[in-house]
Amino acid sequence: MTTFLMTVFAVFLYAGVVNAEIQTKTISYKHGTVTLQGHLAWDDGVQGKRPGVLVVHEWWGLNEYARWRAEELAKLGYVAFALDMYGKGKVTKHPDQAGKWAADIQKSKDMWQARANEGLQILRGHELVNGTRLAAIGYCFGGATVMQLAFSGADLRGVVSFHGSLPIPTKEQAGRTQAKILIAHGNADPFLTRSHIGQFQKVVDENNLDWQMIVYAGARHGFTNPDAGQYGMDALKYDKRADARSWKHMQLFFEEIF
Repeated sequence: MTTFLMTVFAVFLYAGVVNAEIQTKTISYKHGTVTLQGHLAWDDGVQGKRPGVLVVHEWWGLNEYARWRAEELAKLGYVAFALDMYGKGKVTKHPDQAGKWAADIQKSKDMWQARANEGLQILRGHELVNGTRLAAIGYCFGGATVMQLAFSGADLRGVVSFHGSLPIPTKEQAGRTQAKILIAHGNADPFLTRSHIGQFQKVVDENNLDWQMIVYAGARHGFTNPDAGQYGMDALKYDKRADARSWKHMQLFFEEIF
């Protein structure tokens, strides 16, 4: 190749990199009679189909934090879809309201799993997504939700639970699970007892699930969310070090499963 052509090629390559941007789109969809509204993010500088990552919000609803996480995943080269578990516009900063909405979803495991699966199908069907290379991550209530999605037998390569509540699968649920599991847990999280963690580990071991759990010293519930302190709950606190480490551990996990 001549020097001139190489220079032209380099200019076009540089222009493509410079013009690449994170794109977002609001997607409305339904589960039964409930209208849901999710947030899709991707990097338009990446060519062709790529792995897709589902993002499930905390019990506050699909807020700016969950959308931001989807956009951060897009910067890593994934197509990310932050689903909506509650319904269009249902976002709160009040623990009582958040707890009620989460409880309404959790009272039926079948409905809980089905609602999450609706979001997964939106991601799987997108034209930029390789539907055989999917993962799901979730925070708090969302962490428990991605575990339920795995226990439903969803075709996922892996799930990551950040400060989630660790639902314990039945033998039947464990037998359906295809996804590898990564759990990022704060050692000072008061919402999970040592007894519950031990029971969870015993069950997943007995059923030969592929799981790993990383525990971060001193980290409380909500340790990944920079706004955790604004909700007036002592149990919640942002931990910059645990946040950075858990995000890196997620990336290593994705390198393995993808």
